[in-house]
Amino acid sequence: MRRQLRPTDVKRLNRTWRRNTSNRLGLIVESVTGPFNIGSIFRSAAAFGVDEIWLAGNATPPTNPKAGKTALGTERLVTWHEAVPATEAVKAAREAGYTVLAIELTGEALPLHKARLDRDVCLVVGSEDHGCSPALLDAADGVCYIPQVGRVGSFNVAVAAAIALAEARRQEWENLPDS
Repeated sequence: MRRQLRPTDVKRLNRTWRRNTSNRLGLIVESVTGPFNIGSIFRSAAAFGVDEIWLAGNATPPTNPKAGKTALGTERLVTWHEAVPATEAVKAAREAGYTVLAIELTGEALPLHKARLDRDVCLVVGSEDHGCSPALLDAADGVCYIPQVGRVGSFNVAVAAAIALAEARRQEWENLPDS
């Protein structure tokens, strides 16, 4: 009979995955204003072991009370930086040793699963309405997109961030023995 893991078993399982994780993940969040989206992004970032988050443009900070309702305290588990212009966030991420890849639909974007994410990478998501700004796209090292087969134009920004973070970790863990 299948049963859910007890909290100590979950901690042990997560510890095993952490030991098999060495790549650093960063995230730039540009002009995402919805507090629930911010809270969800921070929660996913903490779950996938993001090292740093740079807020850019007019992004809502995780200190917003509504963001906190969704983040459930996970904003304390990720180093984050107050909002700066997008190009400054890209520069800071690059100076910290990350390759900066925007998640956006552009003509030259690679499908996410074909982008090389198994290294120190800083992923970028943009505003709910307009995506990443042209200045940010020009400053990034590359662009990738999340393939979709449905009739919807795009994912919610928090969902897109979670998918991209999961794919980065999947690529890193791809050749590990089953745990």
